[in-house]
Amino acid sequence: MKKLLGAVLALGISTAAVAGGNMKKDIVDTAVSAGTFETLVTAVKAADLVDTLKSDGPFTVFAPSDAAFAALPKGTLDNLLQPENKDQLIKLLTYHVVAGKVTSGDIKDPAVELKTLLGPSLEVQIGSDVVVDQAVVSQPDIEASNGVVHVIDNVMLPDNWPDS
Repeated sequence: MKKLLGAVLALGISTAAVAGGNMKKDIVDTAVSAGTFETLVTAVKAADLVDTLKSDGPFTVFAPSDAAFAALPKGTLDNLLQPENKDQLIKLLTYHVVAGKVTSGDIKDPAVELKTLLGPSLEVQIGSDVVVDQAVVSQPDIEASNGVVHVIDNVMLPDNWPDS
């Protein structure tokens, strides 16, 4: 009887550990664990947007990869990360975030507009690629506990952005 009880308890603990391990991470923790968004995470921290992106949301984030940030003109990122440019960094980052959870399956039309947290809308075009404001979605629908992340290959710049 003790062996049976021990086996049942062990099974229960193993099941709980597996279930706990499958819990979704929030958008920030998802980005951190992916390992390809180090620059984005650094920028989110510098802009004091961590608490926002860890909140309940839900949010849809079009997340530029580290390679996308590396493709910015030389000095742009370093300049944006300076404390005196925090407002500009916030504008750039909130242009990549939409309130609500929008997965690729939610988009039924070949062209839709999604309003960003910054205010302006992003145009999403669906063809052979999914293109958001001239950035190609390289990996869609990364689920998070408070929304969804879509990896994009460019940093999107809002209209009237300096040097755009």
